[in-house]
Amino acid sequence: MKNQRILVSALLITILIFVVELVGGLYSGSLALSADAGHMLTDAMALTLALLAAIFAALPADKKNTFGFYRLEILSALFNGSLLTLIALFIFYEAYRRFAHPAAIDSNLMLMVATIGFLANVGAAVILAGASRDNLNVRGAFLHVISDAVSSVGVIVGGVLIHYAKWYYADPVISVFIGVLILRGALRLAFDAINVLLEAAPPGVSVAEVAAAIKAVKGVEDLHDLHIWSISSGLNAISAHLVITDDMAEKASRVLGEVDALLKEKYNIAHATFQTECESCPEGLICRIEPTRKEHGHQH
Repeated sequence: MKNQRILVSALLITILIFVVELVGGLYSGSLALSADAGHMLTDAMALTLALLAAIFAALPADKKNTFGFYRLEILSALFNGSLLTLIALFIFYEAYRRFAHPAAIDSNLMLMVATIGFLANVGAAVILAGASRDNLNVRGAFLHVISDAVSSVGVIVGGVLIHYAKWYYADPVISVFIGVLILRGALRLAFDAINVLLEAAPPGVSVAEVAAAIKAVKGVEDLHDLHIWSISSGLNAISAHLVITDDMAEKASRVLGEVDALLKEKYNIAHATFQTECESCPEGLICRIEPTRKEHGHQH
């Protein structure tokens, strides 16, 4: 619910900035301002998708979707990144046209609207900052807002150059700068989402380091078939076969409890599933650990 309220607040601010910058860009003739308005429209769409994803992610798991609907968040993030990439390419194209045919611009209106956009973006960034560290979709929205704030500064600088130096090439130059910022954030967001969909190891988690840490737990002789991945942003999972020493075979649950605590505290891995093996148990001993995750709204 908290993330949803944050996203709604950021969405309302973004829509307001979009309307102001769109009108300002059309009346001032500034491509940079219009480009920023286009970015705002993309942000509004992205935030809407993020909000819908957050709502669906809170739905309980069912017999078909046993992990719930967390991956909708990742699909939304991937779509946002792809859409932003297209917007950046369009801005580059329009900037190229402006280099060939510079246009007259109302610098006073451009400066006023860009300043309003900057202040509004700063406010939205403050709202999103806290939750952006733990949630990929909110982080995507935060990146949108930060890039908009920086691009608004660029538009202000361009307006100053046009107003005082009559250098109209500043408009397409600033537009290219905005496009680069958009493209950089878009590619990063898309690659992060792709890594989750490919079930790669979470950022900052070394598979070799985790394996060594598990082996160091008393009672663990070896492990194999180790897999570490993210179900969604901030929700990491692990599965593996653990070879338990013969003298600890009857205390396998205790060993697994220690491993589970280690994974949660040191590596933020909240969902663990292990199969244990030992020489004295030819048929193996299977034990599952599925820790309670109240903060995600339901258990699996």
